[in-house]
Amino acid sequence: MPESLHLFNTRTRQVEDFRPIEPGAVRMYCCGPTVYNYAHIGNLRTYVFEDLLRRTIEGAGYALTHVMNITDVGHLQSDADTGEDKMVLATRREHRSPWEIARFYEETFLRHTDMLNVRRPHIICRATEHIPQMIAMIECLIRRGHAYASGGNVYFDVATFPAYPEFAQLQLEAQQATDRVEVDIRKRDPADFALWFSESKYPDQVMKWDSPWGVGFPGWHIECSAMASAYLGERLDIHCGGIDHIPVHHTNEIAQSEGCFGHRWVEYWLHGAFLVDRGKMSKSSGEFLHLDRLVADGVEPLDYRYLLLTAHYRAELTYSPEALAAAAEARRTLRNLMQDWRYAAERQGAPAPRDEMVSRHRAAFWAALGDDLHLPRALAVAWAAARDLALHEGEKLALLREFDHVFGVGLDESGDRGLTEAQAALIREREEARRHRDWTTADAIRDRLLAEGIRIKDRADGTDWSRVE
Repeated sequence: MPESLHLFNTRTRQVEDFRPIEPGAVRMYCCGPTVYNYAHIGNLRTYVFEDLLRRTIEGAGYALTHVMNITDVGHLQSDADTGEDKMVLATRREHRSPWEIARFYEETFLRHTDMLNVRRPHIICRATEHIPQMIAMIECLIRRGHAYASGGNVYFDVATFPAYPEFAQLQLEAQQATDRVEVDIRKRDPADFALWFSESKYPDQVMKWDSPWGVGFPGWHIECSAMASAYLGERLDIHCGGIDHIPVHHTNEIAQSEGCFGHRWVEYWLHGAFLVDRGKMSKSSGEFLHLDRLVADGVEPLDYRYLLLTAHYRAELTYSPEALAAAAEARRTLRNLMQDWRYAAERQGAPAPRDEMVSRHRAAFWAALGDDLHLPRALAVAWAAARDLALHEGEKLALLREFDHVFGVGLDESGDRGLTEAQAALIREREEARRHRDWTTADAIRDRLLAEGIRIKDRADGTDWSRVE
């Protein structure tokens, strides 16, 4: 485990020592999906990042409580209170009720994250099942002078929260001059944001509830604040999401939460960067990559997870079929090596791991994770351990198993796509022939394995293999 954990805090724009509010325990909230359509693979990068963070925190010995919401009402087309509810748009597209649509895409999202080996949050909470908590929080904001009712809607009064621009480093005057903010005559100021919409604004809204301000539905931002505090209390250690949430959604969450509670709400804000694919992942285009499409093209989901390990979570990662193929090859190589080590351990009996031999790799691995979750460096440590000629097979097996508790890419999985014992023996025989410069025998074994669908790739310190598709 890491001796210390350092995380980049969006609030301060600095890497900071992580110190939880309550020693030994961590309360983490992550913004979940809006279940009106499939999550594209770029969306899924955020959830893999949060899973890697969770695995690192748990590996550091903390007791973690992980909460994630499901937005099944209230998320408009624009984060700035314009357009229609995305759930309503989905009902027109698919000719099903919003409740049916929400449950279908929620189940699909959870199935996809399961396929990517993302551990399910301890608590998954739906917005539609927490309307009373949202109403109570809005009433608190009105009492404290941070919100006002106007024309049946309720808005947060940004002028009452002077720190509003700080989190996203906003320039409100310049922002109001853009077309991001649609004029709403009910607002005192264009920067104010909606906490509750009455039916007067969206008469076609199907999902609506009684409230002190009329029949309507909540704004998107109030949902997360109300549900996070319902399960984690008024002080959170960590709040996560994608970088697109910083300027509006998370800025609004901070204002309404701290306006209600009267103190800092979240200590550490962590945000994952985008996956870039030149527009193919955009939902608005009607065609985008989601996990079922990758699988239909023959991609193993954990190959995509491996690809995500190759870039730091705060750095953009460009997706391409070539990059995914390289990740698949690398993951397959590590799985093959793991299988070879298992065979060797079963055949010869693995000697006890030597602490002095494995400690250097283990320390480097956890140091990388402790340095703001530096997965590319941790992955490099895993490869260094795999190719360390001073380690015996049992030591490599133990190290890579430990590392994969964080990576989560199924390195120790066995199956019918692995080598048979006879094929593994042929590879060892070929390596011996190469050591004796017996190229005729080595080539003959290579050709025999290729005929059996096994392609050989020589390294200076051994042999990698892959299956011919």
